[in-house]
Order: sequence, then C-alpha cells, then structure tokens
Amino acid sequence: MQKTTAAPILEVRDVRKHYAQHTALDGVSLAVPEQSIFGLLGPNGAGKTSLIRIITQITGADSGEVLFRGEKLNPSHIGQIGYLPEERGLYKKMKVGEQLLYLAQLRDLSRADAVQRIKKWLDRLELKPWADKNVEDLSKGMQQKVQFIATVLHEPKLIILDEPFSGFDPINANLIKDEILALRDQGATIIFSTHRMESVEELCDSIALINKSRKVLDGPVTAIKNQFKTNTYELEGKGRLMLTHPDFEVLEQKERENGHVFVRVQLHAGATPNDLLRFVLTQIEVQAFRERIPSINEIFIRRVGETMPGSLVENVNA
Repeated sequence: MQKTTAAPILEVRDVRKHYAQHTALDGVSLAVPEQSIFGLLGPNGAGKTSLIRIITQITGADSGEVLFRGEKLNPSHIGQIGYLPEERGLYKKMKVGEQLLYLAQLRDLSRADAVQRIKKWLDRLELKPWADKNVEDLSKGMQQKVQFIATVLHEPKLIILDEPFSGFDPINANLIKDEILALRDQGATIIFSTHRMESVEELCDSIALINKSRKVLDGPVTAIKNQFKTNTYELEGKGRLMLTHPDFEVLEQKERENGHVFVRVQLHAGATPNDLLRFVLTQIEVQAFRERIPSINEIFIRRVGETMPGSLVENVNA
C-alpha cells in the first residue's frame, strides 16, 4: 500500500442528513487523500449509502459541506466522478458494446474516443467475444465487469465502488483488484465501500468507519492497526514450555503433535519482546515468533460493538 500524504481530493465537513424521523448522518467529517484507496466501512444502516449519494449529488446534505479539490461540490464535478452502485443497473436487452458506447457518450466522450476505450477495456477484462451479445445473455459476473467498465470509462478522478466484488469468483475478483490498484497508480482516487474486510486489508490505504450515523474511527490502515495493538505475541516451537513469569500473561497455550507447542502471550508494562524470547529460548527451540496485530475485521467488530458516548470520535490521522 502507498502512503497517504497527498492533499485530500474530497473533504466532507460536518455533514448531516435526516429522513423524516431517521438521522442518516450526524455531523460526519472525513478527508479522502488524492491517489489513494479509501475504505468506507460500517454495518448495514450506518449511513454509508447516504454519504455516497451526497458525494455523487443524487441527494443533498441538510447541513455541512463537501469539497472537491478545494471547491464546494457542484454539478461541474459530476464528470470527474465515477460511481458503481451496489444495486447494478444495466439495460438487459441492449448489446454490451452499444450500451458502453451510450453510457460513454452521456459522459461527453466523443464516439471515436469511446470506441477506442471500450475496445481496450473489453480486452483487459476478457469480454471482447461478448461485445455483440445482449447483457441478459451474460453471467452475473460478466455483467458486473461491464458495469465496472462503464464506471471507469470516462477516466474519472474519483471512483466510488460500492461492493465491487459481489458475485465475482476468486479469479475475476483478483482481476478487478488488479485493475483497482492500477487505476490508483495511474492517478485515480477510489472510495471503496464493502463488508469484505479481507479486501480492505489488501487494498485500502486509509479507512473511515461509520456507525449509527456517526464517524467512529478513521485514519491510515497501518496507524489504526497499531492503535489497537495489545502487546501480544505468538510463539511456535519444539519442546515443553512452562511459561510462568510476572512479566507475561499466557492467553492461550496448545500442545501439538510431535512435541510442538503454540502459545499466545501478552506482555505486561515494561516487558519487551526480547525479554520474552530470552525466557523461552532456555526451554524450547523457537520456530516462529510474531507480534499479534489485530485485523481490520477484528477492529471493525470491536468498534461497532462498543457503546459509544455521543461525542466520542477517534481520529488517528495525526
């Protein structure tokens, strides 16, 4: 993953949105660094879709503002944004090539430029033989490839992908992941909304977590994971280990086949990994030693499960 020191392409400032008696967004602020992959996370009903609809100007905020490259978001920015919604929408009776040409021209591409780009993308996503087929004749995964092409065909500066891997087999999911990374490396910024935390680990430079209409966590992925570390280490080795020491707390220990042992240990304040290693090396042959870093999935579950005070927002951007 690349560092996210660039200026923000998108800033959301104290945005609020209400629907009748429901509060969808309650003072949400975040900044999306340019040329990065930004994960927008949260459980169902948290407010993610409402925020995306405001960014894409489908709806407006009740208060607050959104800035695109320092300018207040306005209709002139629509052509610089590509949006792949979770609920796909293609014309089933229309041929793939004709549909992509139609959608490209809606984005003000000339016919010649659109045809050239369509050919390139159909080839890259292995859809060239299907260009003259009706969309309804394609598998769900193929249809999603077509919609992905439609999203990026006009080379938007900001690309919003809502569950982009839904319905893909592992091979095609990896193909789309590679294209997302390539788009980022070529200068695009991607906002990536998903429930697949393993994809967040693989792709995202920064994330924001929204829960119950509020932002409860945001920042670079590495900084967030470091914030949630618990000074816990895992050891694997050969031999018999009797780990009793005032500086360490054994959280889990398993005796395995052929005289192997696994142990998970939390260090008390003041103790170092070297202290732990020196102690166990007198007892076993150490074959693996690693710090236990929490996954984004574990952080997500923990943070969403907490009872959050109304004013508490953690920010690790600093």
